[in-house]
Amino acid sequence: MLITQYFRKFLHNSQSSGILLIFCVAVSLMIANSSFGSAFQNLLDTKIGTEIFHLNYPISIWINDGLMAIFFLLVGLEIKREIVEGELSNFSNASLPIVAAIGGMVVPALIFFFFNQGTDFAKGWAIPMATDIAFSLAIISMLGKRVPISLKIFLAALAIVDDLGAIVVIAIFYTDQIHWDYLGLSALMVAILVILNRLNFTKHIFYLIPGIFLWYFMHHSGIHATIAGVLLAFAIPTNVSDVEISPLEKLEQKLHLPVNFIIMPIFALANTNITFKNGMVDGLFSNFGYGIILGLFLGKVIGINLFSYISIKLKISSLPDQSSWSQMIGVGLLAGIGFTMSIFIALLSFKGFPEIQDEAKFAVLIASLLSGLVGYTMLNLSFKSRKRSA
Repeated sequence: MLITQYFRKFLHNSQSSGILLIFCVAVSLMIANSSFGSAFQNLLDTKIGTEIFHLNYPISIWINDGLMAIFFLLVGLEIKREIVEGELSNFSNASLPIVAAIGGMVVPALIFFFFNQGTDFAKGWAIPMATDIAFSLAIISMLGKRVPISLKIFLAALAIVDDLGAIVVIAIFYTDQIHWDYLGLSALMVAILVILNRLNFTKHIFYLIPGIFLWYFMHHSGIHATIAGVLLAFAIPTNVSDVEISPLEKLEQKLHLPVNFIIMPIFALANTNITFKNGMVDGLFSNFGYGIILGLFLGKVIGINLFSYISIKLKISSLPDQSSWSQMIGVGLLAGIGFTMSIFIALLSFKGFPEIQDEAKFAVLIASLLSGLVGYTMLNLSFKSRKRSA
C-alpha cells in the first residue's frame, strides 16, 4: 500500500517528468556513444506502416510527427483552458506572461540572426525561441516554497504562450510544400469538429476519430502534422465552471501521464542520441553555436525581463505577487531551457543534414543545462537574501 501511494505521488509530482527526461537524455547519449549506437540508429530508421495509405515511415518519423501530435494536443488543451478560465482569461493576468513570452521569442531570434545572417544556418533562427514546459517547471518545482506560487504560475503561462508562438512559427515557416487538396480535406475535418462542438457533443470519441483523419490529411498537406493536435484541442468543449469538469479537462487529465511519462521520454531517447565527434565541442564556439547558446541562455532572460519592465513601467502589467526582479531574472533563465521544442525545431530546420542537427542538439543541451543551473541558483540565492532581510 505504501509503495502504491509513493508511486501515485511520483506520477503526479511535477518534478518527476523532468527527472525522467533528464534520465532519458543521459541514457540516449550513452547509447549513441557506445557499441549499440549504430544498432539504435538502425532501429529508428526502420520503416513500419503500410504503403496502401502512404503511411510507411521510419520509427523516428512516427515519433516526431505522430507521438508529438499527441504532445501538441495536450499543449493545445492547456492553452485553451488558460484562455477560457485560467491565467490568460483576462487582460490584467494575461498581459505580463504574454508580453514576456513575446520578448523571450523576439530577442533570442535576433541574437541567432545576428550571428548567422547570410549563412546556411540562418534558417535555424527559431531554435532558441522555445521554452521546454516540462523541464522549466520541474526545476522551479524543486525549489518548493522558496519561490512564490505566483511566479510558478507566471512561468507556466509564459511557457504556454511561448509554445503557442512556436506552433505558429512551425506552421508558417517550416512548411516545405502545400498540397491544397489535402489542406482542403483538413479544413473539412476542422469544420466537422467545430460543428460537433456547437452541437454540444461531449464524448471524446466524436472528436478523436475526426482528429485522426485531420492528422492524416494535415500530414499529407505539407503542413507539419503536429498542428493537427492543436486544432483538435481547440475544438474540445470546455466551460468556466470550477464545479463541473469539462470534456477538455477530462481529456487533459487522461493525457498528462502518457505524454509526460511515455511520449516525452521516447522523444528524448530518439532525438538526443548524439554521437560525440572530433570538433563537436569546437562547434559550440562557432557562430551557429553562439546563436543557439547565447540566444537561449542570454536572449531569453534579456527579452523576458526587458519586455516585462517596459510593460510594468507603462502600467500595463504588474510583477507577480510577492516576487522581485531578481526572481524574475531567475525565471527568465529557466525559460532558456529550450530542450524539447528547440530540438524539435532544429530537426525541422535542417532536414536531411544529420551532422548539423547533432551540432544544434548539442548546443541546445549545453544552453539548457547552463540556463537550468544558473536559474536554479539565482532563485535559491534570491530566497536566501530575502530571508536574511526579513
